[in-house]
Order: sequence, then structure tokens, then C-alpha cells
Amino acid sequence: MALSFSRKIPLIYALGVFVPSAIQKTALIADHSGEFFSKRVFGQYQLVALQHFSSGSVSQPGRICWRGSSNVVLLRKLEIALREHQVDEAWVTFIDFKKLYGFPTGSMVNMLISRLSYSSDHHWLQKACDLVFLILKEKPGLLRFPVLTKLSISLARAQMPVPASMILRVMLERENMPPLTILWSVVSHMVKTEIGACLASNFLVQMCDCFLHLSAKGSVRAKVVKPDAMIFNLVLDACVKFKSSLKGQEIVELMSKVGVIADAHSVIIFSQIHEMNGQRDEIKKLKDHVDEVGAPFIGYYCQFYDSLLKLHFKFDDIDSAAQLLLDMHKFQESVPNKKLRMDQEKRLLVPIGSNNLKTGLKIQVMPELLQKDSILRVKHKQELVMFRSGKLRLSNRALAKLVNGYRRHGRTTDLSKLLLCMQQDFHVLGQSSFCSDVIDACIRLGWLEMAHDILDDMDAAGAPIGSTLHMALLTAYYCREMLKEAKALLRKMRKAGFVVNLSDEMVATACLSEAANNASSSSSKSDLIDCLVREMRDEEKAIPSVVYELNSSIYYFCKAKMMEDALKTYKRMQHMKIQPTVQTFSYLVDGFSSLGMYRDITILWGDIKRNVGSKDLEVSRDLYEVLHLNFLRGGYFERAMEVIGYMKERNMYCDKWMYKDEFLKLHKNLYRSLKASEARTEAQSKRLEHVKAFRKWVGID
Repeated sequence: MALSFSRKIPLIYALGVFVPSAIQKTALIADHSGEFFSKRVFGQYQLVALQHFSSGSVSQPGRICWRGSSNVVLLRKLEIALREHQVDEAWVTFIDFKKLYGFPTGSMVNMLISRLSYSSDHHWLQKACDLVFLILKEKPGLLRFPVLTKLSISLARAQMPVPASMILRVMLERENMPPLTILWSVVSHMVKTEIGACLASNFLVQMCDCFLHLSAKGSVRAKVVKPDAMIFNLVLDACVKFKSSLKGQEIVELMSKVGVIADAHSVIIFSQIHEMNGQRDEIKKLKDHVDEVGAPFIGYYCQFYDSLLKLHFKFDDIDSAAQLLLDMHKFQESVPNKKLRMDQEKRLLVPIGSNNLKTGLKIQVMPELLQKDSILRVKHKQELVMFRSGKLRLSNRALAKLVNGYRRHGRTTDLSKLLLCMQQDFHVLGQSSFCSDVIDACIRLGWLEMAHDILDDMDAAGAPIGSTLHMALLTAYYCREMLKEAKALLRKMRKAGFVVNLSDEMVATACLSEAANNASSSSSKSDLIDCLVREMRDEEKAIPSVVYELNSSIYYFCKAKMMEDALKTYKRMQHMKIQPTVQTFSYLVDGFSSLGMYRDITILWGDIKRNVGSKDLEVSRDLYEVLHLNFLRGGYFERAMEVIGYMKERNMYCDKWMYKDEFLKLHKNLYRSLKASEARTEAQSKRLEHVKAFRKWVGID
């Protein structure tokens, strides 16, 4: 049995090795930095070098533990330290025990991880994570899943998404997951940051893949790893927040494959993702069902209509935009006895991709289902359609887009008709001045002919505007010396009784005098005028509507696996010298990938690089990620390393775990024992070099 010494034994340090001056039948416990320990065997000392178990030890430099070194004494000491929550002492004691005897009992190890998980200190949480992976490497049977669950939520709360995702993935590999309510909490903390959202979305993809794999085998474990609508909603909402629209689209499709029912929250987020990707047809499929929900949902689906209206304008489809505004009026009718439904409703099937695709995906949707215990709060970014005082209201920005669109197409009469309808439908909302506001804005911006035409249309429809705007237009005519137009308007004003007992010269003098007074006084523009000016300025930088049309065609063809037609449309874009977008390339990559046409993706990668090089294209992390995964699947490791280089240059986070997992599934033993000197061809030699570079990068070797 080892002895304890009360006296100090001098140590001689040389070259990092310590030598005790005199020890009789003792075991010398290592210092807490964990470098070396010495043991007396048959009168001789053996120096045993140990690797650092964990960097950044909290022990004091040079401190040596001279307490009893027996298994029982150290275990007792560790137990007391853990019971009294003395994490520092517990860790030091554990290190000592590990060096002498290996891991202590499973209960002690799990208690240590649990105690470390209670800490809010990143240092201790990271040590807990490191300890888990050491145990997994050396003695995985010691770990208990409840401890991993506790650690994952502690890491997520501490905003340590990388180790949190690692613990979740360890659990998923063992086909076991925390209870859904706990998983909600972990994911909700992870998605607060962009890196966390990236990891959470990739983890959800892996979770879905695991579920589908187990389901195909008929395994009872499938239900344990199946995500629910809340997990999808949390991740999809983060995709919107961090503009990860391509990843969001992938997850929407996975939601369909897994068979999770989309609730009201889901539908709102779907619309935002489709808006970001320019997928108007996808939102229109949902609209048919959203239009049928009860009046109490009017405010909730405000964001949905806002997204659809934006896409109508992006497609330069003014007629559809106008019709949508009129359709929304029906939601002003209240149904007082109807309440929000929080329980099971009829499931609707909504196709993804195209209604004509027999083999296409269909997602289950329940637009009036709201989860009672939802922890998600969808933030509405209301820009065109607003919800005020229990009613839907049209913003001045939306009105500006309508006016500018009709003006650009030379359809003033149609604008007048719409304004009349809106005047009637939205009168109850306190927005009865649409016509007056538009005419006033046209006059101030110098669009006098348009203002005059709207005035005439209003008069012809029996909705006279009044004398104020007539006088403002007349004044504008005189100021611009448009005397012919002024004389015609003045005749009309006399007929309407707006001008009495004044000659034309007197009216002109009065108008010019009024204009001079207005010019000298400080008058602020109306909000509508500001919106119109901003709209015309933004219009110059906007993506042409034809790009959205062509992208929609490419998306349809790719989903239908009609790649020849998709490529024809893409070449048409090139012929028309229309700049492809990230969505253009993403749809093509997805189409090729679905058919295993990885070589075609390498050709497309050349086009992407040329567009990036000419600074015509800003590639998202989502697209780089998809390219990287497809190059791994196709065995194009040089291209995979190229993508990594592009991501590093742009400081984009790389989820190495996901890439490593994909590699090990497909190429685990590729060139594992082949040496460079044994390569038979130059091509094989280069491929070997890239494979080894990738293995090194992800940490396989």
C-alpha cells in the first residue's frame, strides 16, 4: 500500500523530468499539469510520459499531490469533491486517478460530467465535452445518455454551438435523442447565432436522414429520432433570419419526406423562404388554403400576404398584385363566434415543385393549427401589408410600387379603377384617401398628365375629388408654362363650380403667387412621395423580372428531372446576357445531384467560378456547402478542396463534422494504405494527394 509523506521531498528538475531524491516503496503521484509520473519498481524508477489529457489545466503549476494514492482514497476524495461541488478539486483528483488506474466507475465519471455541465464557465464545459470524446474513444460503455442530454443543453445555453452539436451528433449516431421538449430548448439556443443556425440546420438534415434510413429498415428506433414541427420551425425561422434560403428550401422538402405536419407557424416561414428564393408558384399553392382560414387568423397571416405581394412585384405582375389586394378585403369580415383552433384539424396535401409531377413531393399542411406549447415567436417583417387595429392595411410603400408599376406600363386608367375599388373596400380602415394621396404625389413629382388622367377618371366614375387638388394641378401647369393644359383644366373647373367670377389672368396670377409662397415656405413631402422616390431609385438596382421567370422554369425542369430543358433555359439566360443568380445554380446542382450527374456539376462549377471571379455573383455558404457535398459524393476531391478554399477566403464557417461523416459513409477506406510512391499514374497520384489533404483537413488522420 502506498504511503503518505508529511515532509517535503526536494525535486531536481532537468529537461522537463523530475527525479525524487529518496523514496521507499512509494508511488509518486503526478503533478496536476499531467505530464509525467514516476513509479518505484524493484528499487528502480521508471519515468512514464503521458499525453496531456486536456489542455489548460486549472491546477497550480508545480503543485504535487502527496496524499494517499490508493484507489479507494482517490475515489473517496473524488466523491467528496463532486458532492460538495468543488469542480477544481474534483478535476485534479480525476486526472490523478486516470493516470494511475484509468477511468473510475461509470457512476463517478457521469457524475463528474454532470457537475461540469452545471458550470456556466466555458472552460469547464469544454473540458466536459473533451472528456466525453475521450471516453468514447477509450471506454464508451461508461457514458449515460441523460448526462449527454444535460451537457448538450448546457453547451447550447452557454452559446457554444459547435460542441453542443457534437454531443447531439454523438447521440444521433447511437440512434438515441433527448426528449423533444429538451431538444427544442437546445436548438432554440443554438439558432441564436449564425454558426449555431448552420449547425442546427445540418444536424436536422442528418436527423431526417437517420429517421428515413431506420424507417426503411422498419426499425423501432425510427420514432426516437424523428423530429417534430417545432424543431423544423425553429431551424427554418433561423434560415430566414440569417438569409440561408437554400438550406431552408432543403429542410422544407425534408419536412415533407419525414411526414411532419406543417402548422400555421410553418406556413408563414415557408412563405418567407419562398420569397427569398423567388418561388412565387410555391406560395400561390399555399394561398388557396390560407384564404380559407377563419377571420381570427387575419393578423397572423399578414406576413404571408406580404411575402406573396412582394413576389408579384418582383415578377412585375401588377395585375396579380392588384387582385391580391382586393382579395384581402374579404378578411375584414369578422366571424365573432369562431375561435383559434389549437387542436387537430383536417390535413391538406400541398405539392412541392409542380402540380403536374406525379412523383413529386407533397407536404401535409394544417393552416389553422397552432401549437399550444410553442416556444417559437415568429417575428413579422411587415413592409407592404400591415396589421393595425385588427385590420389589414396597405402601406405607402406598397401603394408606391403599384403606382410606379402602372405608370411604367402606361396603364393609368387601370390604376384609377383599382384606386376606386380600394377606396370603397378600405374605407372602413381609415384609408379612404388613396386617390387624393396618389394625385397629390403625382403633382409634386411632376407627373402632371398622370394626375390629370386620374382626376378625369374619378370625375367620370362619379367620385369627384374636390377643388384643392384641381387648384394644385392648375398651379403646377402655370408654373411649367403648360398654358394649353391649364386652360383645359380651368374650363373643367369652371364647369364644376370651383372657379367663379375670376378671369383666366386673375386665376393664373393667383396660382403663381400661391406657388411662390409655397416655395419660400418649408413644406415636407408626404410619406408616399418619399416611397415613390425610393422605389424609382431601387428599381435601377433590382433584379430584372425576367430572371425570376427563367429561374422558375429551371426550378420546375430540375424538379421534374428534365435536365435537358433546364440546361436549355440556362443557356438561354447566357445568350440573353442575363446574370444567373445563386438560385439558378442551386436548382441546377440539385437537379444534377438527384440523377447522380456529378461530372456535370464540375462543369457548372467552372461557370460559377467565372461569375465569382468577375464579381457578378456573390455565392452563399449554402451553395458552397451543396457543391462540396456533391463533389465528395462524386469523388472529385480536388474540386472539394477548391470549394473549401473559397469558403476560407470568405471566412465562411465549415461544418467539418458533416463533411467527415459524408466521406466516411462513401470513401472510408479510399487510398487508406496507398503511398504516393505506389501510385500507378499521375492522375492517381494527384487524386491521392487531394484525398490525403481532405482527410487531414477534417481530422480523419
